Amino acid sequence: MNAPLRLGMVGGGQGAFIGGVHRMAARLDGQWQLVAGALASDPLRALASADELGLDSSRSYASWEEMARREAARPDGIDAVAIVTPNHLHAPVATAFLEAGIDVICDKPLATSLADARALQALARRRERLLCLTHTYSGYAMVRQARAMVEAGELGALRLIQVEYAQDWLAEPIEQTGHERGNKQAAWRCDPALAGPAGALGDIGTHAYHLTSFVSGLQAESVCAELSSLVPGRRLDDHVQAMLRFPDGVRGLLWASQVATGCENALRLRVYGSRASLEFAQEQPNELLFTPLGGATQRLTRGRVGSAEAQAATRLPAGHPEGYLEAFAQLYRDAAEHIRARREGRAVAPASRWLTTAADGVAGLAFVEAVLASHRAGSAWTPLQQEGAIP
Repeated sequence: MNAPLRLGMVGGGQGAFIGGVHRMAARLDGQWQLVAGALASDPLRALASADELGLDSSRSYASWEEMARREAARPDGIDAVAIVTPNHLHAPVATAFLEAGIDVICDKPLATSLADARALQALARRRERLLCLTHTYSGYAMVRQARAMVEAGELGALRLIQVEYAQDWLAEPIEQTGHERGNKQAAWRCDPALAGPAGALGDIGTHAYHLTSFVSGLQAESVCAELSSLVPGRRLDDHVQAMLRFPDGVRGLLWASQVATGCENALRLRVYGSRASLEFAQEQPNELLFTPLGGATQRLTRGRVGSAEAQAATRLPAGHPEGYLEAFAQLYRDAAEHIRARREGRAVAPASRWLTTAADGVAGLAFVEAVLASHRAGSAWTPLQQEGAIP
């Protein structure tokens, strides 16, 4: 077996949520070992965070700029960096590491503007380095089964796509109580200077949109959308609803809300074709509902489905639940395979061909900017400014 690839991390220090998720996912399949980090903007907190994780203090950096420079110069430098900072730093941090010749695994969104996302995509191509996003839900085995079934034509011609992502963790103005008494995650996610111009739209709406594109293979051509800030005093949206027009007459509906009282992490996708439909619910990720026209609904379960892609994303026998961390780990496994394949001068293994890349990040920012423009124009139909199709 190949030795684990060396991973660095920017962000994700003490008190952070997503950094811990990345670290657990990265080590799950034995493909990665965390060896370096710029884990916090405060050098003392960064060093304390590194000490908790057992990192060599000489590889705990006071800044990401220093980390990119010094790791690129080391013979045993990192193979890739995971970026788990607030959104406004994604583009500058990714730029520094790509310029240093280091592969990048970035939490979504890729940037806070479409222009920055496109610039990053172009830079990754010039430097011939991997730039991928952790759109977690594309790592689920049953989501990959759904994509395989759509590709195989089992649904017939696609007609309708409906997606919803409902949470309630921002149902109260917890971001307005400050970092000490309130919720640190809420504070930066509701701050335009740190999160960018989109709130729930950028935080979970992009996940919902990516899931529609990942499974269907389609990108929206235009959108008619409305944003709302339903909690008084909130500076960014906490609710979005949109109609989508896809190629070939396919129609879609998307709503995402972080003020849907009683909902935890209710991401649900329905895809309707001329011959059959599929339904996936993230809170029950080990099953997929398939309903042929005029027939009974079939409950397909992880571990007993036929597609090679779903089998490759399965770690445990049927009936043993897998969930969020395993889906996240699949993205790290895919990223490792892409890096190894490039270095060995071979094709990527088919099971890892669906890694979420910079192209997905560009598509996500095109969606965000079109929704923002549609809302500003009074929910007018607005085209998405993007190129190409989901790879």
